[in-house]
This record gives sequence, C-alpha cells and structure tokens, in this order.
Amino acid sequence: MKSLLLHYPDDAPPPWLVHPVLALGNFDGLHRGHLKILERVKRGAAERGGSPMAMTFDPHPPRVVRPDKAPPLLMTTAQRLEALDRAGIPAVAVVRFTPELSRWEPERFVRVVLAEWLRVSEVWVGADFLFGRDRTGNFSALRTLGQLHGFRAEKIDPVRYKEFVVSSTRIRRLVSEGRMDEAGALLGHHYFIDGVVVEGRGRGRGLGVPTANLQTENELLPPNGVYATAVAYEGTVYPSVTNVGVRPTFDDGTEVTVETHLLGSDLDLYGRRLRLHFVQRMRDERRFPDVDALRAQIDADRRRAERLFRQLSI
Repeated sequence: MKSLLLHYPDDAPPPWLVHPVLALGNFDGLHRGHLKILERVKRGAAERGGSPMAMTFDPHPPRVVRPDKAPPLLMTTAQRLEALDRAGIPAVAVVRFTPELSRWEPERFVRVVLAEWLRVSEVWVGADFLFGRDRTGNFSALRTLGQLHGFRAEKIDPVRYKEFVVSSTRIRRLVSEGRMDEAGALLGHHYFIDGVVVEGRGRGRGLGVPTANLQTENELLPPNGVYATAVAYEGTVYPSVTNVGVRPTFDDGTEVTVETHLLGSDLDLYGRRLRLHFVQRMRDERRFPDVDALRAQIDADRRRAERLFRQLSI
C-alpha cells in the first residue's frame, strides 16, 4: 500500500475522501501510543463509513517556534510517512508549519484546516496534545471547537509499557543515553537509522573486520560506543556489530562515524542504502594501547553479539 499524501495548503482533498476520521499529532517514532491512536481511527472510520487518515506537521513545530530548544527527532519525515503507511493509514495530510501558522489561534486552525479544508468527521489525539498559538489549545478546546464545527473529538489515555508512560520525549532520552533495549520496548520496534554506505578509511578491513561506513540523514544517534545491531538490506536482515564514535585508537579526529561489521556475511555494500537497527549497547568506545589489543576486543565484541543474536533468533 502507498498512502495518499496531501499537503496543506497546496493540495485539495480528493472527492473520495469522505468523512475523514483523523489521527492528529507529530507521530515522531510512531511508538506504541501512536499505534493505539491509529487503531482507534481505523476502527472509527469502519464504524462511520469514513476514511481513516493521519495529519502531521513539517517541519516539526518546535523547529519554528523555539529552534534553540527543538529536540533531535527519532525519524525523518520520509521515515514517518513510511511508518504511517505501514500501519495501514491510506491517507496522510502534512501541514506545512510556518511562522505565520504558529501564530494562529486554536479556533482558526480548527476552522480553516480541520473543518474547511479537510471536512473531518472525527479527530483523535493523544492525552497531552497541544496546538495553536503558544500551545494554548488543549483537548478540551478541541472538543468544544469540534462541536461548533460539526465533528467529534476524542483522546486516548496515556499508554504505558510496564511502569513507563510511552512518549517520544522519553524515547529520545533513552536513545540519547544508549538504553536501546528500553527504547525499543517503548517504540514497539528497534530504533533505526537509514543511510548510504560511503567510503571510509579502510581501518576495519586492515584489522580483518571490514565495515560499512554509514552516512545517515537521521538526527539522533545513540552515544559513542559499540552496539549489537541488525542491518536490513534488500529484504534480508543481517546481524551486525556497530561502532558509533571517533575511533580514538587511531586519533582520527572528532567527527562521529557509524561503522558496521556484518557477522557471517561479506557483502559489498559500498554505495548501497540500508537500514540499521540498534538492538543493544555492549560497551563504551575507548582507546586501546595498540592495534593488537583493539583486534582482541573486536573479536570479543563479535562473540558476544553472536551469542545475543542466537538468543534473539535474528
């Protein structure tokens, strides 16, 4: 399936998009809480004979409203749209978030975008959804405005995984701390980045451990260290070990690189596009006294990752 993509204010909704039942939010990471909203939207659309869809914003509103405090995102826009499509949402509206739109009162956003442009019949949001100038619109305001403009507004309660409330903010913090297994539990999938394999310095091959040097568009990398990872390439998943960092043993500088070694595979990935899933952090990146010590540690990392993947059946 490929979702229909609409952009506000450029595109007119197609005639077949009747009685839209809308999931409204940023959907960064498309985590367990987001998926619950989407399930309610699909169910509501089936009950009402309407069209299930989602609405999101680009760029991320904090980039426009308070760029100095805007967080790095879990997903690129392309990844977010792909995830919404994969979740079974047949239509997605992307609102171009501008400084002017950021100054709209909640009532104007509801009237112009939701009622007049999209003609929604029902809108679902998360429990903490805020909108409009200075984030003055909350769910109560959305519900009242919905009654005024002829649509229902509903919200889901916070989604919990074990003792944690699932939120994009919490997941960003977990990723930034290297707690990849916990981040994956809240996401409902391993945290991943996409990128193209570019030419590196050949250090890994010189050590007998060829690596793919990944150039990524994703903003949020886990902290420097060594990770058990999985590479998704052309429909196949390959277990791997990834170093995120600056290669201190070789004094290669301060630029952070992402270098991945496939376990048990020797594919030529140069110039290829792949997806890298972070499964578990194994250790910090550190300087070794010589190449032999580094090679011994790499062998230990490989053995540890292989044991982990045998347990996980990846």
